[in-house]
Amino acid sequence: MTMALFAGTLAQQWQLPTALVLAVVLSLVSILLSWSRRWTRSCRPALYLPPGPRKLPLLGNLHQVGALPHRSLWVLARQHGPVMLLRLGSVPTVVVSSPEAAREVMRTHDAHCCSRPAMPGPRRLTYGYKDVAFAPYGDHVREMRKLFILELLSMRRVQAAWDAREAQVDKLVENLSRAGPNSVALDEHIFGAVDGIIGTVVFGKLYGTKHFKMQFLDMLGEAMDMLGSFSAEDFFPKTAGRLVDRLTGLVARRDRIFRRLDAFFDAVIDQHLNTTCNKLEGENCRSDLVQALIELWKDNGTAVPFTRDHVKAMLFDTFIGGINTSAITMVWAMSEMIRHPGVLKNVQDEIRAVVGSKQRASRDDMSNLKSLKMVVKETLRMHPPLTLLLPRETIQQVNISGYDVPANTRIIVNTWAISRDPNIWKDPEEFNPERFIGSNTDFNGTHFDFLPFGSGRRICPGMAMAVTNMEFILANLLYCFEWELPEGVAKEDISMQESGSLAFQKKTPLMLVPRRYQTLLN
Repeated sequence: MTMALFAGTLAQQWQLPTALVLAVVLSLVSILLSWSRRWTRSCRPALYLPPGPRKLPLLGNLHQVGALPHRSLWVLARQHGPVMLLRLGSVPTVVVSSPEAAREVMRTHDAHCCSRPAMPGPRRLTYGYKDVAFAPYGDHVREMRKLFILELLSMRRVQAAWDAREAQVDKLVENLSRAGPNSVALDEHIFGAVDGIIGTVVFGKLYGTKHFKMQFLDMLGEAMDMLGSFSAEDFFPKTAGRLVDRLTGLVARRDRIFRRLDAFFDAVIDQHLNTTCNKLEGENCRSDLVQALIELWKDNGTAVPFTRDHVKAMLFDTFIGGINTSAITMVWAMSEMIRHPGVLKNVQDEIRAVVGSKQRASRDDMSNLKSLKMVVKETLRMHPPLTLLLPRETIQQVNISGYDVPANTRIIVNTWAISRDPNIWKDPEEFNPERFIGSNTDFNGTHFDFLPFGSGRRICPGMAMAVTNMEFILANLLYCFEWELPEGVAKEDISMQESGSLAFQKKTPLMLVPRRYQTLLN
């Protein structure tokens, strides 16, 4: 019965007849049963493995991972402990849900727990792991990460990012000011601003073309959906899993998305290669990230090979990690502040006292906005966009919290569960930015009770860029407008339900009425 229900769920997701999916699933049973028994016999007698729930013969514990996996894994961890062994299909997986265990994974044994599992979707879209985020750990990742951070933090890139932020915030304020007494879907406006910043930093002036943006965002949305879709090859032996993915059309869909993205990136690179800068433009000519990556490719001065495909893989990483997560966090922040008017007023009062009579907040104001920074921290605590950090894989056997974890075991850190743990956080379900007053707890990867960006060798390289974007956009939204709910809607009516796959966002749009701050109208 459980098998049939699972097959029905997959059939609905894949839009195929249940009978076909059930037949395929059943055809895998004999293969996987023998594999499962071999793995169990080889590990259990010699190793002290973490505890975990009972497993079904074929699915393992896949049937216990629901639409909101961070929540279902949290429930299981409360029964079986903060270091818990699951088998997702045929893949042994350890789920970590405490700061002590997370510290062992990402600091004590970071060198042996820092690889990535081989997954066909990321492998295809990153040109055979020529990126940073999804690639197995090695010399390539170390060098690419150094180069990526260097480029993001170079003086030219920092200045280009501020120019883009200021231009996009001005555009955002102008668009919201035209709404008049009407409510707006704030999600769309915030997403557009972040997309404009990242797009300009990466692609330069080229990104201002509306057709260019819409074409790229359409492809990027498809890629995000595909990466979040169920792939049998991620959880079952390669041959059988790939067969299922071919039958469901996932492989064909993946190849189609890859071809579109590849052609798009090729066109962007060719346009940069064929653009001649005039002398008057100087260093400002083609100061975007594409040009910087092309120069690395052409100079061939890196410690590891750097090709045209590396340029495209790095561009893919930048957009996958740079837009959705920041926009999602800001929507959660605005939602929480609207639901807590006292917090909203305190933050607005502080911003307006610091900014004074200027038309908008500037970069020089940011360091003085203490309450806003606490709101961003509290939002990242309650609503980390990556509720489960990207999976790691052990390079060799390690010991986590007294348990043996064999090599080639997948490790998932449930950062959402850690930041909701009542043993760590007082009233964890309450939105209370003031909990950070006098606290040195930060999201820089050194505090393992607060890991929205991860830690260790796999910490998010774009963390500084993301936080700066969030603080600057939120500061100006709160400075330039008074925010009201649509007529007839109370703050208690705001739904805080989640939805998503890779990143979890607010399920329903945040509808608000922006009224221009009166002082700015005089």
